[in-house]
Amino acid sequence: MSSNEVPSREVARRVFAEEFNDSSFTFKESDDERAPVYLLLPSGEKANRVFLVGTLTEKEDVGEDNEYWRGRIVDPTGTFFVYAGQYQPEAASALRDLEPPAYVSVVGKPRTYETDDGSVNVSVRPESISVVDAATRDRWVVETAERTLERIETFDEEGNEYARMAREEYDLPTDRYKQAAVSALESLEETDGDELADDAGTDADAASESESESDLEPESDAEAEL
Repeated sequence: MSSNEVPSREVARRVFAEEFNDSSFTFKESDDERAPVYLLLPSGEKANRVFLVGTLTEKEDVGEDNEYWRGRIVDPTGTFFVYAGQYQPEAASALRDLEPPAYVSVVGKPRTYETDDGSVNVSVRPESISVVDAATRDRWVVETAERTLERIETFDEEGNEYARMAREEYDLPTDRYKQAAVSALESLEETDGDELADDAGTDADAASESESESDLEPESDAEAEL
């Protein structure tokens, strides 16, 4: 790409919360200051943008001088945290107006944040947040499981550069993400009755450890750009 070209929009990767929260390594593939920043997924893929669907179970304005909304979104494997402030007016407005629990789809960019103790938390800076129905959520679970299993199947192929990077950066077995995908599919068969209530309860229990880390996230747009 020449310095005069405008980068094209990156594909939004489907990823479950469990794998997303295990991701901490970011990189660029060019020295250009406008080059996209990628999050390296442990299953061997790069992600500049992500696409997720789940249940919004909580929202809170954690800003001080300006509105800065934090949303907690759960899928069958864990929790995503999304943050939207003055530079994401549409997403911030959506979080302000939504009443949990609600099924939502989110397209956004991964953001990493290093805490004082050196650990790295990851969240999503949403480009858009939309209300969806249960059928859309179920389709996302199926398609995300398929994409996850495809990445795992090609992980050991020669020439898989991102898998090589994942082996170097993470000491994590890919079997855990295979099991997460299978469990997510099985959860669709077990859903009965009030699905939103089930998601807000069962998935919240599975994601309780992730929630405890949310207090370590930045509370301003400027900090979150690190």
